[in-house]
Amino acid sequence: MHLSFKHIKPLLQTGTSRSSRFISYAGLGIGVLLLLLSIQMYINIQRLLGQEAPRKNGYDFISVRKEITNETMGQLEKNLFSAEDIKDFKSKPFIEDVSPLLANNFRLQISGGSLIPFVSDFFVEALDNHFIDTVPPSFTWQEGQQDVPIIIGSDFLEIYNVFAPGYGLPQLSEKTALQLGVLVICYSPDGSRQVYRGRIVAFSDRINSILVPQNFLTWANEQFSQVKEVRASRLYIKTKDANNPDFLNYLQQKNFQVNKDKTKFGRVKVILQGIFSGLGIFGLLVVIMALLLFSFYLQLMIARSKDSLQLLLILGYSPGWLSKKVSGLFIPVYILIVLIALAATQLLQIIFHRAVLNNRPELSSFVHGWVLVAAIALTLLSVFTNYRMVKRLLYKLY
Repeated sequence: MHLSFKHIKPLLQTGTSRSSRFISYAGLGIGVLLLLLSIQMYINIQRLLGQEAPRKNGYDFISVRKEITNETMGQLEKNLFSAEDIKDFKSKPFIEDVSPLLANNFRLQISGGSLIPFVSDFFVEALDNHFIDTVPPSFTWQEGQQDVPIIIGSDFLEIYNVFAPGYGLPQLSEKTALQLGVLVICYSPDGSRQVYRGRIVAFSDRINSILVPQNFLTWANEQFSQVKEVRASRLYIKTKDANNPDFLNYLQQKNFQVNKDKTKFGRVKVILQGIFSGLGIFGLLVVIMALLLFSFYLQLMIARSKDSLQLLLILGYSPGWLSKKVSGLFIPVYILIVLIALAATQLLQIIFHRAVLNNRPELSSFVHGWVLVAAIALTLLSVFTNYRMVKRLLYKLY
């Protein structure tokens, strides 16, 4: 015979007012809404700020240096990177590769020759070719070769064109600069010098320096310097994401300095993710508190209906069947609350994407799949917890 709950339902005494139940429903709805919104905004931040940093071949390249303080500015060894520092960098999972940016350890001058009457003490640096964004085939050097290929940071040409008119020097385009030769003058400690013909072979948007081939600078440091070991004051890091929070925390712990423009999006992302993570935790706590309030309500209802429920159990009604029916009274309410919260999240996402961000292509006007998964999980959690509690209470009466 098919059992009907319709005639049994009036035997259950709720014992609570509509206002108290409405407060419970509102609390659950607010908690679910906060949690779903936090998940969606967390994903929005990942998509927006994860794409801001310019990437080359799927990697970010960033320059790292040690912080120079009043205490260390007279102690050169503390401001240079050691082999142990480089090894420590390479051991980190968020770092793909590391290359020291070595500089000349001797006096060096660059002259424009007769075409550009300009001469100044300068510096050159060398880096692994894999870290340079523009490396032409001519960027090579062999011992005994008088021509030295040079790659110049694009910013250097811009700086030269700014001050050149004030010194009566001609401004240069990139095309003209590539056709001009310069003199690279290397000085030994005894004052003797050796002159090389420098050729600008490319411009780099990534490396803000004047670069020469590694083997040339290594040879020149041995020839013109009395220092046996040349250590780098800068390292170039190859990483999949310069805004990785683990990477930024590592730099902060080590007191290493980077160009803040390269990592500002990561720092903002960490802050915003922290805010929305906290908001999500708060929403989850509100959901838990609302479920606890529902559990107290169910306990009160069962306590007030104790005699009727015991009579039904004596008459042969199964505790499992009664548990499903009693807890099932609230399933439509849970589903309705979650659906309303989900609809509100969807509406706010549409407003955020279209009105605030002007349909940025990184985002969608629809909520992410994880938000739907969270909504379904919250519904199932609410139904399961109530069923388990009602079943436990009824078995005590059995």
